[in-house]
Parts: sequence; C-alpha cells; structure tokens
Amino acid sequence: MTIAQIDGLLQKIESTEKIEAGSERAKAIVNRILRDLFYTIEDLDIQPDEVWTAVNFLTQAGKNEEYGLIAAGLGLEHFLDLRMDEEEEKAGMIGGTPRTIEGPLYVAGAPKSKCFARLDDGTEIEQGEIFFMQGKVLDDNNNPVPNAIVEVWHANLKGNYSYFDQSQSDFNLRRTIETDENGNYQFRSILPSGYGVPPGGSTETLLHAVGRHGNRPSHVHFFVSAPGCRKLTTQINFANDPYLWDDFAFATREGLIPDLVVITDAEKIKEKGLDTPFSSIDFDFTLHKEVEGIHDAEVERLRAESIA
Repeated sequence: MTIAQIDGLLQKIESTEKIEAGSERAKAIVNRILRDLFYTIEDLDIQPDEVWTAVNFLTQAGKNEEYGLIAAGLGLEHFLDLRMDEEEEKAGMIGGTPRTIEGPLYVAGAPKSKCFARLDDGTEIEQGEIFFMQGKVLDDNNNPVPNAIVEVWHANLKGNYSYFDQSQSDFNLRRTIETDENGNYQFRSILPSGYGVPPGGSTETLLHAVGRHGNRPSHVHFFVSAPGCRKLTTQINFANDPYLWDDFAFATREGLIPDLVVITDAEKIKEKGLDTPFSSIDFDFTLHKEVEGIHDAEVERLRAESIA
C-alpha cells in the first residue's frame, strides 16, 4: 500500500470518533501508535500470520503477568527514567542520587522501623554472606533529612522475591526504615543473588527472539522519600557481578555501585553481635527538593500489596 492509502484508512478510522466522547489524550496516543504500527507493517512487509503470532504472544504475556518484565527488558522503563532525568535537569536539578528502574517486584506494606532494620529472616544465614548498609538521607544542599522513609527490597540467594515466591516468609528481605533526627539509616541483610527472567516465559521468549539474554546482576532496590522532596526510585549494584554492565533491564548506572568492604576487625565483628567477618556498604542518598512545573516523581502503576 502507498502512504496515501494508509493515511486514507487512518482518517477513516479516526472519523468514527465522536468529538464530544472519550478522552482527547487517549485519542491522540492511540491514533499515533496505530499510525506508526501501520507504517511499520507496510515498511517491513509484516504478514498476517506474524501479526497474529504477536497478538497471541501479548495475550500469553498478560496471562503470565510478565508485562512489567517486558517493559524493563525492552528498555522502556530505562527510557522513562532518562526522560525524567532530562526534565529535572532542565528545571535546574543537578546531581543527586541517580534514579533507576523500579522493576515489577515491589510489595507495599513492609514492616517499618526507626533507623535500623534486619531484612532477612535467617533461613539462608548459613549459605549467605552478611552485609550491613548504612548512610544518610540528604537534601540537595547536603543537609540531613530527618524522618525520611527508606523502603528497601531485594532477592534471596535463589534470585527470588518474597510474596511472589510463596516459600519465603512474609516480607522476607523487605523493610521500611525511617531515618533518625540526623538522617541516618542502616540495615542488615544477606548479599542477594542475581537472577534471570522466568525460564520458558514470555519475556525469555521475546529476548531470545531478538538475540538477547534475560539476566540481571545482583542488586538492592530502594524508594526514598520525604516531605518537600522528590521521591527517589533507585537501586545499588555490586562491582564483582559478571552482569554488572550487561543487565537485561539496563538499570546499572554510574554512581550506584558503592564499595563493598569486608570487615575482619575482631572488635567490629563483636560490636555487630557476630563471630565471622561481614561486608559493609556506606551510601548516602541525596534527594532533590520538590519544585513546581514538572511531573511528579511518584509514578502511578499497579503494584502488589500484601495482606499479611
């Protein structure tokens, strides 16, 4: 078909819209996507069986509840982060802790504590490596932010997350920490494992079709928020992971790879109530002050919420 023929068809479809009905924003988005799709089908000579294969794939991906993974794997979530970065930079927000993807595995309602929390339930203590992470939440003038909220979650040694993995205890490796009057937070946990997308699932099928893998390096997720500040969605990575800069979700960013220090000093080990060396990370989160005229950093999306 010619472009003129395609445009004629698009105009016919759009002509069925009632001016007084529906959402103008929805109309603009759907019509743009449809136009680009029609052009793509024509340009690449995509055949009907390929179109219906894609439709069937999308149907199955919905049944598998993997759209969150697919959005990350296609780079869509990373792209949205970069657009938010650009908007903030144009508004004069420079520096601060880099944001990176949330992913689809957050669960609301994790137990809350003041200043310190232990994340793990102890079931993997014999196999895992204990680590502590501590630091401050600061504003962009380097002032401590008291009573800031640090939500943290990560995978276990098998690369699985509680709630989605029913074999784990409720809220294992998930906590909400409120900073003290000096902006301090600290938690204890076990070093997480990296992981891959579900074997044989929709995300793996798509990634293999385009010649890519579905592995993520080990990481720890965070939401950091405080009144008057823009909410930060981020995660840290560990420097020795083979997938550090080959993350299928494109989440690794400079500034989010803190030093992991092994503590062997006997007195420091004793202070932690341990009898073996442990690892430690010092990391401060810097939040931007909220400003008017730019989009909210709080992203509205469907998230799991435990009833435990």
